[in-house]
Amino acid sequence: MSRHPAHKLLDGRLGGWDAQGRLPPHRGATRDLSSDLRIVPPYYTMITHDAIFRLSAFREDVYRCFGRRRDALCDLMDAIASAGPRPSIAHLSLAPAHRRGWGSVYAALRRGDLDGAALRAVLLRHPLEGGQPVYAVDVSVWPRCDAATSPERGFYYHPSRHLDGTPVVKGWAYQWIAQLGFARESWTAPVDVQRVPLEQTPTVAAIAQVKALLDRLPPSATVPLFVFDAGYDQVELAHQLGDASVALLIRLYSNRCFYAEPPPVTGTREGRPRQDGATFACDDPTTWPEPSATYRCEDEHYGAVWVQAWANLHTPVRRPKGKGTYKPRPRVHGTIIRVEVARLPGQTRKPQVLWLWWQGGQRAGTPDLAFLWRAYVRRYDIEQTFRFLKGSLNWVTPRVRYPAQADLWTWLVAAAYTQLRLARACVIDQHLPWERPQEAMTFTPERVQRGFVARLVELGTPAAPPNPCGRSPGRPKGRLSGRAPRFPAIKKSA
Repeated sequence: MSRHPAHKLLDGRLGGWDAQGRLPPHRGATRDLSSDLRIVPPYYTMITHDAIFRLSAFREDVYRCFGRRRDALCDLMDAIASAGPRPSIAHLSLAPAHRRGWGSVYAALRRGDLDGAALRAVLLRHPLEGGQPVYAVDVSVWPRCDAATSPERGFYYHPSRHLDGTPVVKGWAYQWIAQLGFARESWTAPVDVQRVPLEQTPTVAAIAQVKALLDRLPPSATVPLFVFDAGYDQVELAHQLGDASVALLIRLYSNRCFYAEPPPVTGTREGRPRQDGATFACDDPTTWPEPSATYRCEDEHYGAVWVQAWANLHTPVRRPKGKGTYKPRPRVHGTIIRVEVARLPGQTRKPQVLWLWWQGGQRAGTPDLAFLWRAYVRRYDIEQTFRFLKGSLNWVTPRVRYPAQADLWTWLVAAAYTQLRLARACVIDQHLPWERPQEAMTFTPERVQRGFVARLVELGTPAAPPNPCGRSPGRPKGRLSGRAPRFPAIKKSA
């Protein structure tokens, strides 16, 4: 009877290192993997049985999500997780975890496929350790400015790259939903990623993603909280998700204006009754009434924290009502939250006041200010996730032509990142000589990636070993591929 791959880590060889600091070669490898590793004296960590079995089961589940070219896709996922920054995807074939030639990398992206719905279910079954149902929603852009042969490109804002002097690039926009944790670390748990279609805005795509995620979430007594940045349309989100069992926390610009309920009508009055009451302007303290709730605390990293909340404020839904309609515009009701902190961790600049919109679902109840301000602060963890995906996992490195190839690569990166998170308790701390040792459950993503290849050697892989088929004949002599069609980037109308 074949044994589970994780048993190899439990039969007295938890480390797998010999006296000279070498690793045993993988049974399916075509070369000595240990010769490619630069090893410093390891610090052994506590490896639990549950963590090893959980990682091995995740790898098996992801492998079953692959369709065509599943073996090549599995090796490519392991190379993404362990190789580190590479100048091109062809260099990933040189990683110790990749057992195939460089041509299989391009063939896997060109002809391979996977079941996106099944992979979403696999990611959802592996949440953060002790995490709460708090999810961040954000968009990250894959720049493809010079890819004239790539279709479905749009113009998107980019903070560091400019096009003709403006912070705009051509490319594809991907919207991620990731679970957040309240521990002081940068780990998140991506549960969904989708390329934003050109005919939709990120807000419209986020509404569809949130509704689909709510259908997949297991039943729970806690209402899930979704955290958004200020780039999303707060009114549209609150209006479309108002009837769902979900809580929203959205950052507001400081120049926003809201309204209280109108005073009751006394006596007889002609004309339409008032729709809005007193004005609440975020940048005008004279318009603020007494807050409905306040919260103060002393935080280790942020100093004195002061949170104020004003409940039962509304704003009209400013969207076209349609021709021939005379109904009043719908209004969304929520709570305005003002967060003020004394300092920022690790920075000397003066912190700005944070304005938030909270809208609870049908079972959310009253807002917990002590929980909400920390939930939004942890939203910045997804920014660190984007930085790691792009810098260390080579998310935007491939110069693929078609959006379907970019979608497949993005799913591979998401699976590789989740694999690293699950391996946090299974790797050995291979810190550099000038770095401090870390505890097993406090490893950063980069530290886990550094020691992950050693665990791959011992865990094995569900993919079949490569079957060499000889040298490819290549393109027939005299045959030309022809000029590829050109696709201009689409600019959305305002």
